[in-house]
Amino acid sequence: MSKFTWFSGRGPALTQQQLERRSKLAEPCAFNERSLQQQRFVILDLETSGLNMRRDQVLSIGAVVIDNGAIDLSQQFECTLQRLNHQASASTLIHGIAPNEIANGEDPIEALLSFMEFVGDSTLLAFHAEFDQRMLARALKQSLGYRLRHAFFDVAEIAPLVCPKANLPHAGLDDWTAHFGLQVQQRHHASADALVTAELALILFCKARQQHLDNLPALLQQLNSRRRQRAHSM
Repeated sequence: MSKFTWFSGRGPALTQQQLERRSKLAEPCAFNERSLQQQRFVILDLETSGLNMRRDQVLSIGAVVIDNGAIDLSQQFECTLQRLNHQASASTLIHGIAPNEIANGEDPIEALLSFMEFVGDSTLLAFHAEFDQRMLARALKQSLGYRLRHAFFDVAEIAPLVCPKANLPHAGLDDWTAHFGLQVQQRHHASADALVTAELALILFCKARQQHLDNLPALLQQLNSRRRQRAHSM
């Protein structure tokens, strides 16, 4: 690896090789009329040091891929990010990542570059996506000086849209997995949560197609309509 680094003001220090990798990261794919079954989606889950989106840090990333209408188990991403001086907190009881595991994790710059290379130009999915999106965007800005522009879709929003009869308008991941009888190997483990979210997304995409919501623009239009209806009713 090059010993030369780049540093500008408050920005991160990157080697020349890392700068080149960052410059080659794919631009996000524009929405198109291709069916959901023909799209590549990256489903991610983050484990963090807490729920404060301005102060807490990303500790681990787990992601799987839906490609051509199926989960592609040959495409998976999992890593723990190194965080120096990290101490156990209440969140440790939830995610179970020990401080020594975090201390021995992967360098955040390398981990985040590798993750965005894995993402490519794909649309991102997550359950309660706003949290993951904001935490990831902040981590990318701080570690790479990179602005996240990829589209995020929230599986927690898609589920009640296409399954209104389930009567689960504000349900969590556990509620929806129980509703469809899905098995979770280990809750609050990034890779396991990403996998079960992908399984849930496939079910929801099938129901969306039955309702003629078979591409991202159509799905986004209905999601926006539902958001407006909810805003007016409040």
